[in-house]
Amino acid sequence: MKRSNALPIGDMINRFLREEGLESPLNEYRLIQAWETVLGKAIARYTGQMFIKNQTLYVHITSPALRQNLQMSRKTLVARLNEAVGAQVIVDIVMR
Repeated sequence: MKRSNALPIGDMINRFLREEGLESPLNEYRLIQAWETVLGKAIARYTGQMFIKNQTLYVHITSPALRQNLQMSRKTLVARLNEAVGAQVIVDIVMR
């Protein structure tokens, strides 16, 4: 007996997360975890606290020279991080 209203489990999980308001926090967590993958271990070593507020990623960078280099490529970083997550999670990055 085949059910006509059967959905793939992945679609059901995504729908549940969206309905419960958990999709955004999960994507934010994935984006922060993707920082090291996208930028590499060398840059991640100089990275301190990170958090997302109002679609802006706040990152503490301990090296002033590295912070300046990353500031110049913010738009590219935003695009690469969002692409790694598969959704538009952030629109800007503030480096401190």
